[in-house]
Amino acid sequence: MKSGDDRAAPSNRGLLDLSKLSLSRLREELDALSDDEQVVRWALALQHDPRAGARVLGTRAQRQVDAVRSDRVRVEALFEIRARLYADGYRVVAGVDEVGVGPLAGPVVAAAVALPEKVELPGLDDSKKVSRSDRERLEKSIREQALGVALGEVSPVEIDRMNIYRAGLEAMRRASTALAEQLTIDRFMVDARTIPGMTIPQTALVHGDAIEGSIAAASIVAKVYRDRLMGQLDAEYPGYGLGRNMGYGTPEHMSALGRLGACAVHRQSFAPVAAAREI
Repeated sequence: MKSGDDRAAPSNRGLLDLSKLSLSRLREELDALSDDEQVVRWALALQHDPRAGARVLGTRAQRQVDAVRSDRVRVEALFEIRARLYADGYRVVAGVDEVGVGPLAGPVVAAAVALPEKVELPGLDDSKKVSRSDRERLEKSIREQALGVALGEVSPVEIDRMNIYRAGLEAMRRASTALAEQLTIDRFMVDARTIPGMTIPQTALVHGDAIEGSIAAASIVAKVYRDRLMGQLDAEYPGYGLGRNMGYGTPEHMSALGRLGACAVHRQSFAPVAAAREI
């Protein structure tokens, strides 16, 4: 009769033998692996390693793979609406979104982004749900893969003249028009609204930046561009913390308004700014 160890042995056949690698070397090798299947093989082997530290590394690696695969499925789902449009004969579909509606200072910025049918954008989501570092990583990747990217900007002076609702629409119209000058667009997917004055078909999607990948990509591009612009304005108009608060009415910003009054990039028609002028 076979011993207990002999009976258990077959379950470990085919596993990688990583027992001769130190824990520090295992961490380095795991970090260097880029293929999911390789990581899974390593994770399985490590989970059978007699060393507790190695088993912890294996469990952690498996969780990371599971998270990557889950995110891949989530991102693929963001492009299901676009896939149905492709099935109906559309070839170039672009997403449009705007940022900067709520701040007291700075422009409203919109982006229009046309992505190819196959994209690799792990972590893609509504810009409000993504960390700053991940937004910058995604923005770079979006620009590298996109068929075309265009921006539309409406200044604080224009916002005061036309009101913020119309300014947001105008920013999206400018971005969409600029993109349509770069390439032939079959349809625009727009976050929540219908852009006036456009002849190209468009679809308004409520919470579009959370449910449609092209709109999410546009929100990322617009947000990164506007954040960088607010950093530049912070250097030109110091004291308000524009590079940190992006023009929103934070306590720091409101306090500065009370001390310094409004500057040239404040939206004079917004109530807190108007009140600061009267002090």
